[in-house]
Amino acid sequence: MTTPALLPLSGRRIPTLSPGASSFTHHRATLRLSEKFILLLILSAFITLCFGAFFFLPDNSKHKRFDLGLEDVLIPHIDSPKEGKHGSGQVIIHGQGGHDENRHREEEESLRNKIRADHERALQEAKEKLRKSRKEVKAEIQTEKAKIIEDLKKKEAGPKPLPPVPMPKVVGVSDGEPPEADAKEKRDKIREMMKHAWDSYRQYGWGHNELKPLAKKGHSTNIFGNSQLGATIVDALDTLYIMGLHEEFKDGQEWIEQNLDFSVNAEVSVFEVNIRFIGGLLAAYYLSGQEVFKVKAVQLAEKLIPAFNTPTGIPWAMVNLKSGVGRNWGWASAGSSILAEFGTLHMEFVHLTYLTGNPVYYQKVMHIRKLLAKMDRPNGLYPNYLNPRTGRWGQHHTSLGGLGDSFYEYLLKAWLMSDKTDTEARKTYDDAIEAIERHLIRKSNGGLTFIGEWKNGHLERKMGHLACFAGGMFALGADGSPDDKAGHYLQLGAEIAHTCHESYDRTVLKLGPEAFKFDSGLEAVAVRQNEKYYILRPEVIETYWYMWRFTHDPKYRQWGWEAAQAIDKYCRVSGGFSGVKDVYSSNPTYDDVQQSFFLAETLKYLYLLFSSDDLMPFESWVFNTEAHPLPVLHLGNITLPGSEPAQR
Repeated sequence: MTTPALLPLSGRRIPTLSPGASSFTHHRATLRLSEKFILLLILSAFITLCFGAFFFLPDNSKHKRFDLGLEDVLIPHIDSPKEGKHGSGQVIIHGQGGHDENRHREEEESLRNKIRADHERALQEAKEKLRKSRKEVKAEIQTEKAKIIEDLKKKEAGPKPLPPVPMPKVVGVSDGEPPEADAKEKRDKIREMMKHAWDSYRQYGWGHNELKPLAKKGHSTNIFGNSQLGATIVDALDTLYIMGLHEEFKDGQEWIEQNLDFSVNAEVSVFEVNIRFIGGLLAAYYLSGQEVFKVKAVQLAEKLIPAFNTPTGIPWAMVNLKSGVGRNWGWASAGSSILAEFGTLHMEFVHLTYLTGNPVYYQKVMHIRKLLAKMDRPNGLYPNYLNPRTGRWGQHHTSLGGLGDSFYEYLLKAWLMSDKTDTEARKTYDDAIEAIERHLIRKSNGGLTFIGEWKNGHLERKMGHLACFAGGMFALGADGSPDDKAGHYLQLGAEIAHTCHESYDRTVLKLGPEAFKFDSGLEAVAVRQNEKYYILRPEVIETYWYMWRFTHDPKYRQWGWEAAQAIDKYCRVSGGFSGVKDVYSSNPTYDDVQQSFFLAETLKYLYLLFSSDDLMPFESWVFNTEAHPLPVLHLGNITLPGSEPAQR
């Protein structure tokens, strides 16, 4: 049998048969349908191949380089990661100009060689097909048909069911009514505020990630990509459940069952969707027992795994949920990943391995921990930036506020969540906090304890609102501190709580600014205009709650109620709650965003502050950095897949 030849026709190349094949073509009218079908497939393949070659083989006589010639272009934008837990107000787009000419030629030659190889392989496959008997061809067709049918059946059947695992003992998930009448009245007011925030979102922004309460329409930021993933619904579920708002919880569950789809072409923040979506879905599952939440959490987690495909295993900051392609924020130091992002996965990923039996989640986060343990740390401090390609630190900037905060929080909470068996996490936390105390924590001239930021060997005497969470963290970690320093850390937590309350009390609105200074005679006051805003953040109220739980000092409830009243007075509008742009102005303008974390964190912490201690007890629950409660895993002699037995 002869081989096909290629003849030009109207500038294109299509497959036909050489003259020596005339005896074959003379009888083509008598071919059976299956043989015609095979020939048609082969011809179609040749047409497709040659059509591609025509367009993609470079023509040196006509080929010209198209080079954007852009240098790094700074583009300011409003929807920066600052609206999340941390970030910057700019994105850098790296230009594609300046490629080496030799490299360009090599790429062209490589492309030519690839097309030639594909062409030759297709010719060889065509020869083999034409040599086969009719019976063999028919068998191949049947095999392919059966495979397609099997694939369709698998797709229709849905994802493989998750293995059954023992449900952790769930206690203290409802009621919690305080014995004090005034506390009950205040708690009811917080529930009413939650109802207003939820109902407004339900009416004006349902299915969108967040709400614009003045414009009364949906809102989204770049941390969620360009898709409507219902971030507020997922973030608010456990708050609704804890508050006993079960009809609202049911509405959210129905939306998730019918609409939440992660197979979308959207580039999302790995950190933000982990703490909000995976954390929120896991918490909703543990509280309600509804399988849909667990299934959705695992579906999303599988979409995040490609972000870890870097030379070091340190994940990219962003990943495309459809393609799995990852990259880092353009503004981060020299293409670095961020400590508080890749260091805030442990709690959720341990629970994912526990629920699925898949060791990959646990192994990914433990690899990060082991890599960090091997690295030198300047002055014992962890810089906020780490390059995922080289495994080297970026700019030497250390902070317990944005960019660093929740890394330290998750070291402590990994220990607590393991039923205090993960002693490696506890030791790492203690060492890190010792270095932070030595280099970052100072007392102002006015006697206020604050946490500054370490930049290239210099302490910047500025504290961010985000760093105010640390008061609660110090109190939470006091028990178990080395060298009998429990009292010291409880006192340190109280001092941070006092400083952060002062940052609220020294404003006109009695709401805290984004950042505040401690120099030039100014203390706990914002100086720059772009640090005077309040975007419904929870960190100060979070610390009040932890301090209340550990001390029952009534001032923490008093301070929390002051904040709740200020939010209700200055941030409440008819369409929900909005952030304000200047807490020092008696007539502030709104930013017109109801953040999802307002429902997940701020209102939850306020509600718990005025509840009894048997609601979400610390012995049974650990809150992730988005205030989503995850149960303590009392594993005993059981070990997680892919882990070593825990040592007490």
